[in-house]
Amino acid sequence: MSDQDGSVSFYDQVGGHPFFERLVGVFYEGIAEDPVLRPMYPEEDLGPARERMLLFLEQYWGGPTTYSERRGHPRLRMRHAPFAVNPDARDRWLAHMRRAVDAAEMPPLLEATLWDYLERAAYAMVNTFEPSGIGPVADGRTAPSMTMTARTDVPTKE
Repeated sequence: MSDQDGSVSFYDQVGGHPFFERLVGVFYEGIAEDPVLRPMYPEEDLGPARERMLLFLEQYWGGPTTYSERRGHPRLRMRHAPFAVNPDARDRWLAHMRRAVDAAEMPPLLEATLWDYLERAAYAMVNTFEPSGIGPVADGRTAPSMTMTARTDVPTKE
């Protein structure tokens, strides 16, 4: 597929559907075993989520528009709002995606282009800084207490 100006799309430069199928496949291998991310997927089978991501990435990078035809506008923030996406979840998501990108063995410029988007998208999905309560806390730390009390040692102006 070519872009509107006749240039070759990123989708075609990386190998089209087979490339994205492999990328998403490797990514979901990690998700399937992740104690924090796996519970965020409502379906018993990760197949539907895998298909949605595949279609989204293909469309985003200049491939078929099947994602929008089936699901409408991507609205990534809205679609992720029901899930507690905190920095730990983001970092885990990025680690699985990094493994998938590395396995793809892409030319450096294409890899940098893809990774830049994936990293920015992951940071944009963070919607809380509270611990999720799902799975182990990052690095074996205990969840921090967020109890707040008013200070009584500060003079007030009267």
